[in-house]
Amino acid sequence: MTVPLMRSPAKPGAPAPSADARRVSVALHDVSMHFGEKTVLKGVELEVVAGQFVALVGPSGAGKSTLLRLINGSHKPSSGSLAVLGVDPATCGRGALQRLRTRVGFVFQQFGLVGRLSAMENVLMGALGSLRLPRYGIASYPRELRERAVAHLERVGLLDQRYQRCDTLSGGQQQRVAIARTLMQEAELVLADEPVASLDPNASVSVLQTLKKLSAEDGFTVICSLHQVELAMAVSDRVVAVRDGSFVLDAPTADTAEAQIRAVYAQAEQD
Repeated sequence: MTVPLMRSPAKPGAPAPSADARRVSVALHDVSMHFGEKTVLKGVELEVVAGQFVALVGPSGAGKSTLLRLINGSHKPSSGSLAVLGVDPATCGRGALQRLRTRVGFVFQQFGLVGRLSAMENVLMGALGSLRLPRYGIASYPRELRERAVAHLERVGLLDQRYQRCDTLSGGQQQRVAIARTLMQEAELVLADEPVASLDPNASVSVLQTLKKLSAEDGFTVICSLHQVELAMAVSDRVVAVRDGSFVLDAPTADTAEAQIRAVYAQAEQD
């Protein structure tokens, strides 16, 4: 069964929101990505309004991770244009790209933490982009930053573990440290690449609920790639499904049936 691209229609008679009325975090126009002869993304169109929580779903190899890395400037598109927080990362020089990345948080599947350091110091590292000199040890950070780090660890439920080495924490706890580090960064956009793939079901729910709650409270945008259909439906405002480098579904989660998402995976298995 082929799943048609589905987009949410505007309500009859409703005026289109002006550019000033809605801040766009991410906009991609006709973006394609090739690695040699392999086409990974094919002419994708995407516009994500500030504050949205977008679940990016689809089978392995569909192009989800490549899309996230285009958004944070790790890859440059083969064709098309993109804007991230009003900036085109593909045309940025080194300094401009570094400044953009201080505004874009990235939550990795394998956490991206320094295991021998405490949760507190890992969170403080989220503020390094705002500091001129490298820091060594918690005491080397300004008091204001240390207080903020404590507050962020409390928000993710890890205040009591703030001085514990990260490699002694559970997987779910480590991912919440990574989220607290993103809060420390004061990111306007958070990209999460399979952030719960290595976690058990209970920890997965806890991590994604935490990310959803913080996004709603602080107003930052989230684009999160997921394979777990139930979790994608539970936490997102919008579902975008990718198959073979193309978007085959793009709709508000409230208007999307779980069967539609599962059909994307079923079709990939048949191809």
